[in-house]
Amino acid sequence: MYLEHLSLTDFRSYAQVDLALEPGVTVLVGANGIGKTNLVEAIGYLATLSSHRVSSDAPLLRFGTDRALVRARVVRGGQTTVLELEINASRANRGRINRSNPVRARDLLGICQTVLFAPEDLALVKGDPSNRRRFLDELLVSLIPRHSATRTDYDRVLKQRNALLKSARAGKFTAGHVATLDVWDQHMARAGAELLHARLELVELLRPHLAKAYAQLTDGSKEASAMYRSTLQNLMDDDGGAAPSAGGGLTVAGSAAAEDLRYLTVEELTGRYVQAFAASRRKELERGISLVGPHRDELELILGEAPAKGYASHGETWSMCLSLRLASYYVMLDDARTGGSAPILILDDVFAELDVQRRRKLAAIVSGAEQVLVTAAVDADIPEELSGRRVKVIPGGIDE
Repeated sequence: MYLEHLSLTDFRSYAQVDLALEPGVTVLVGANGIGKTNLVEAIGYLATLSSHRVSSDAPLLRFGTDRALVRARVVRGGQTTVLELEINASRANRGRINRSNPVRARDLLGICQTVLFAPEDLALVKGDPSNRRRFLDELLVSLIPRHSATRTDYDRVLKQRNALLKSARAGKFTAGHVATLDVWDQHMARAGAELLHARLELVELLRPHLAKAYAQLTDGSKEASAMYRSTLQNLMDDDGGAAPSAGGGLTVAGSAAAEDLRYLTVEELTGRYVQAFAASRRKELERGISLVGPHRDELELILGEAPAKGYASHGETWSMCLSLRLASYYVMLDDARTGGSAPILILDDVFAELDVQRRRKLAAIVSGAEQVLVTAAVDADIPEELSGRRVKVIPGGIDE
C-alpha cells in the first residue's frame, strides 16, 4: 500500500496544500515549526481517526475555520481508492469513498493503514496505562475495523453506568435504580468481554514480534516482553474472600487464572464480568465509578526481569517504544500475507531523538517497506540507509 496524493484544506497551518507522493522513501525536510508534522499527522488521522499529538479534533482545524478536509489517493494492490475526510467543529465528522455519498467517518477505517513513529511515543512506556490501552485499540481497529464499533459501544455503556453510580454517591440512588444498574451490568459485561477478548488475542500476536524488534534494535542483552493485566484478576470468590492466583492477582474460585483469560470465550468472559460487577458493587457505589473493565486494564511492558516503566534507561525506553511500533508493523505484515495490506510507515522527527547506532538499525529495518514517509529538520538527521526523494517544506506549503 502507498499514498499517491495528499491534499489538505484548512488543516492545522495549511489553508491549502497538495503533495504528490510515490512508493519508497520520501523525506519531508524543513525547519522546526514549519508544518512537516502537520502533513504526516493528517495521514495518520485518516488511518486511525485520531491524532498522535492531541486528544481532540479542535486543534486540527485551521484557526478561525469550522471544518478541515483531508483528501488522499491510496493505491493498494493495483487498485486506487480516493478517500475524503471532513473534520467538523460542531457536528460529526463525515467521510467519502471514491466520491460517493457521505458516510460515517469510521467507515474509512482499514482502507489506509499506517504505523506512525513519533517522539510522543515515549508515553507508551513512561505514561499512564491509558496510553498503552490506546496503542492496543488503535492497532486493533486498523487490523479489524469493526472493532471501532466495539470500542464505541463499550465507551457508551461505561458512560451510562458511571452516571448511574455517580447518582448513588450523590445520595440520589434509590431501590428503583438497582434494576437499572443490573441492566447496565449486563450490557457492559458483554461489551467489555468483546473488547477484552480482542485485546488478548492481539497481545498474543504482538509478543513475539516485540521481542524480535527489540533484539534488532539493541545488542540483545535484554529481552522485551508484554503482559496484559486485566481487572478480572481482582474478582472475588463466591464466599466473598479473595483466592490468590499464580501471578499474585486475585481470581474467582473455579475460574481461569488471569494470565489464562485468553483461553476463555466471549461468553465466558461476559460471565466473569457479571461476577466481578456483583463483587465490586458496594465499592463502586461508594466511589461512584466503575472499577472493573477494560478501561482500567494495563499492558505491562517488561524489559529483562523488570517493568520497563521506572526501570529502563532513556535509551532502553526509546528502544522499547520503537519496538512496539515495529511489532505493530510486523503484525500488519502478517495480516497482509493473509489478505490485508502492508502499512505505510511514518517516522515523524524520530531520528533527531536517537543515537547514531539506533538511527542506522531503525533505518535498515524500515527501508524495505513499500512506502516510508520521514520528517526531519535537516538532512543530516537522516541515515544513509534511507536515501530517497527529498521534499522541502516551507511556510504554508511545499517547495517542489
